[in-house]
Amino acid sequence: MTERAIGMTGTVAQTSVGSRRLRTAFTALGMLPVLLLLAAAFQLINPRFLTGTNFLIVTQQSSINIVLAAGMTFVILTGGIDLSVGSILAASAMTAVLVSLIPEWGMLGVLAAVLVGLGFGFINGLFVAYLRLPPFIVTLGSLTAVRGVARLLGNDTTVFNPDLPFADIGNGSFFGIPWLVIIALTVVILSWLVLKCTVLGTWIYAVGGNVEAARLTGIKVPLVLIFVYCVSGLLAGLGGAMSAARLYAANGLQLGQSYELDAIAAVILGGTSFVGGIGSIWGTLIGGLIIAVLSNGLILAGVSDIWQYIIKGLVIVIAVALDRYRLQGGART
Repeated sequence: MTERAIGMTGTVAQTSVGSRRLRTAFTALGMLPVLLLLAAAFQLINPRFLTGTNFLIVTQQSSINIVLAAGMTFVILTGGIDLSVGSILAASAMTAVLVSLIPEWGMLGVLAAVLVGLGFGFINGLFVAYLRLPPFIVTLGSLTAVRGVARLLGNDTTVFNPDLPFADIGNGSFFGIPWLVIIALTVVILSWLVLKCTVLGTWIYAVGGNVEAARLTGIKVPLVLIFVYCVSGLLAGLGGAMSAARLYAANGLQLGQSYELDAIAAVILGGTSFVGGIGSIWGTLIGGLIIAVLSNGLILAGVSDIWQYIIKGLVIVIAVALDRYRLQGGART
């Protein structure tokens, strides 16, 4: 072999090593650099962005989406999708407000919301796990049907309760930290414990990685699928209680609309693969913060509501493109 050929081989090898290191760093850091760059850019546009007051606003705005995205992470890790979380949130919020209007039952509104969400999630899971229907079709149907239930519960009107007994959840704080933020962080930590520290978490990753291989190893795939959709529904129900507490009201038609898109975007931006088996709940937390920072920053920058929708849509497309990039990189390395 000539010296020139040896040199070219060495250059190719160095390039390959450099490419692998870049991909490793990309995977390790995830979207954290993007979050920091967005924050810096919006600070340059409007100096009010990085103030303490606005930081609290951003964290509160992201809290409900992070709770929904945590449940979505469980589902997407198995290779599924849940398009019904926004509708479930609306039905759960409506239930929470209606129960709160019953004398001496007020605080049970939160429990009722969570149980309603759990029930709808269980139904989704049954259709996916035992009838083996595509998750997209099942949850698309649920998106419409549950939205109708939410409107029926409220007689197609907005239901108010100015004396909502659990309003502190949405508007109070604990040593200066909003309860919404505390709840979201608690959900993230508990989700991490389930996914990383339990056998069930291992099964969830296994089902997403290769469902047939998971079956052959003895994993009860239907039960795993029911579990993840129950988690998604339960957390959507919790999000409904949080929304009701924040607003003192619920509306079956408008509340929760497009929330599923924000949740999906947060999960994919956070590094969870659409095909399942790859991802982390901490990445989802970063993804949720990116969505909140983007929304808040665009408002402070004076961007119209129309363009905000367009930009968010582009973010979802970019998130899917990043997902493909990560998968292609993993296949080559």
